[in-house]
Amino acid sequence: MRTLAAHLSNYLFRTRNGVKIQSRKFSSPSVKDQLTAEEELEAQEKAGWLLKTIFFVTAGVAGYHFFPYMGDNLMQQSVALLRVKDPLFKRMGASRLARFAADDERRMKIVEMGGVQELLNVLSTAKDDRTRKEALNALAALSQSDEVLASLHRAGAISIIKSAPNSLEDADIERFKLSLMKRFQDLKYDVSS
Repeated sequence: MRTLAAHLSNYLFRTRNGVKIQSRKFSSPSVKDQLTAEEELEAQEKAGWLLKTIFFVTAGVAGYHFFPYMGDNLMQQSVALLRVKDPLFKRMGASRLARFAADDERRMKIVEMGGVQELLNVLSTAKDDRTRKEALNALAALSQSDEVLASLHRAGAISIIKSAPNSLEDADIERFKLSLMKRFQDLKYDVSS
């Protein structure tokens, strides 16, 4: 099998006394030369795919170990955003928490970080419909867990949710409030207070 360097030397320019002279083969390339070139290209393609596979496997393993820590950190930052005075940041924090509340484990993690109490504080002090809507959305996402619903009840969520004003412009606020109150009723909490 001819080496790549020998193969290229037949076709590349050679330099003699500063003048480039093209090397030519006066006979047609043989079938053996063509097969060798094709085999070399196949080998290069296989090596390329091998390197790509190694890269993606390495990236996947690194991501698998890195993202759980990133998730906890983002949850803590989201809870911290609820404490900021600016309503935009409060909405961003509530929106993030609603997305994080995908399973019971994450919902309980948000409760442990103080997210439920902060969301209730945001809801009770919100001066605009968009902030109330995001807080109610996050509370509705968290309330899918019975344990979180018990935490909401202990924190006085029923009275805060009931006292949140309805919006004439945004029907989602009323929908979230009704959804939360229905969850409390389904688990036999007293919602008359």
